[in-house]
Amino acid sequence: MSRFAILLLSILAFKSAAIAEKRNIILIVADDLGYHDLGLYQDSEFYEAPNLQELARTGMVFSRFYAASPVCSPTRVSVVSGKNPVRLETTNFFTGRRSGTFGPAPFANELPLEEQTLAETLKSNGYRTGFVGKWHLGEPPQQHGYDVNKGGGENGHPKSYFAPYKNVEGMANAPEGEFLTSRLANEGVSFMRQSVRQEKPFFLHYCPYSVHTPLQAPQKLIEKYEAKAKRLGIDDEDGSFSESVLRQVWPDTEKPRTVRIRQDHAVYAAMIESLDAAVGRILTEVDALGIRQSTAIVFTSDNGGLSTSEGLPTSNLPLRGGKGWMYEGGIRVPAIARVPGVTPPGTVCEAPVISHDLVPTVLELSDNELQPSQHTDAKSFLPVLRNPFVKFDRGPLYFHYPHYSNQGGVPASAIIDGDWKLIQDLEDGSLELFDLSTDHAEHNNLEQLNADKAQEMLQQLKSWRNATGAKQLSANPKTGDEPPVLW
Repeated sequence: MSRFAILLLSILAFKSAAIAEKRNIILIVADDLGYHDLGLYQDSEFYEAPNLQELARTGMVFSRFYAASPVCSPTRVSVVSGKNPVRLETTNFFTGRRSGTFGPAPFANELPLEEQTLAETLKSNGYRTGFVGKWHLGEPPQQHGYDVNKGGGENGHPKSYFAPYKNVEGMANAPEGEFLTSRLANEGVSFMRQSVRQEKPFFLHYCPYSVHTPLQAPQKLIEKYEAKAKRLGIDDEDGSFSESVLRQVWPDTEKPRTVRIRQDHAVYAAMIESLDAAVGRILTEVDALGIRQSTAIVFTSDNGGLSTSEGLPTSNLPLRGGKGWMYEGGIRVPAIARVPGVTPPGTVCEAPVISHDLVPTVLELSDNELQPSQHTDAKSFLPVLRNPFVKFDRGPLYFHYPHYSNQGGVPASAIIDGDWKLIQDLEDGSLELFDLSTDHAEHNNLEQLNADKAQEMLQQLKSWRNATGAKQLSANPKTGDEPPVLW
């Protein structure tokens, strides 16, 4: 490092002392990252994510963190609004319109401008606000309280991770061949440096497009994992995936589905390492700027890993399903929080938490007043950030996805109350009841063995859907078949 660079970092570190009284917030939301992709909850023999594992060692891991939806846009709405997406009718990924036995429920295609976002609240309290990466919420971030936007537009994924990107906002002049994941990390670093220079506390909402399709990564990294797969004896030379994928029959009336059962996809592994390196770039800069003690960092994903379609690049096992499904593989996601002076390092929180809970939690961490009329469905999990063993009465978690997913998932609603989980299929009203304390793989449907519990939870779910105005399926546009009325 040059003397000039060292001097510059020293000056920035000195200036950071001026904003130490207000905690900086870095909220990182990856795209389609699976629960087991980082090796936080069980060893991952194939994938490598040393920077995020180090963040976990110095912070707190959440073993039961849930995305508000099994697909992206609804969860991202919940993260900025503090509301369950059903209240805003943002229940599907924006522009999605797939029919099945029946038609999908109607839904909105953008985050309403009248919503008071987390960024708007922080900005009104003196924060510099920046958005980097995937937005996919309609009107651009600048219309929702962000001072800076790098990469955020209406698109749900890049056409290519290598420049020219074509559909990534603000990246039209990127040098040919530039890698998007690395570029966005640099944009995040630039935003932090500028904020420290301006002596302002900052909110960096950093949303890498990784690891969403298209499945692309730097060639050298791909070759690294191709060699690793051969070394481990898990490569499929003929490309048939004969050993890594099978037609797995879930223990109920579902048709067999093609599901990846082993983490061995070289390109996907390279994408994870690239994502991890980008997050590492952000973490390194936090230390270089001298703001580690005054910066809260939360990392999570918008939905579960892609395992049942579109290349099925990862395995979520032993969790069932994946992106687009209401099973744990679709909605249980990795999550890490590091808040120096608050989170005990190297701890694990087992309390159920959901993505919209981030809004009141961040407000408390930034010494802002709570806004219960805005974050209607959320509850701050600051108590468990301080002590993961404290009793945290979060109340039930509710999910509503009245759509047919691109990944084969069927329309469903769900409620999680403690260790119990009930899923209702919206096509026929059938129920699945699981005890997650003994069956987090959701193999044993207890609906008939514990009918009273199933009915009790169903009534809770119906009451919530009525109270929030949840929409039902529509008639099949081709046949005119009407769906059952379930609430």
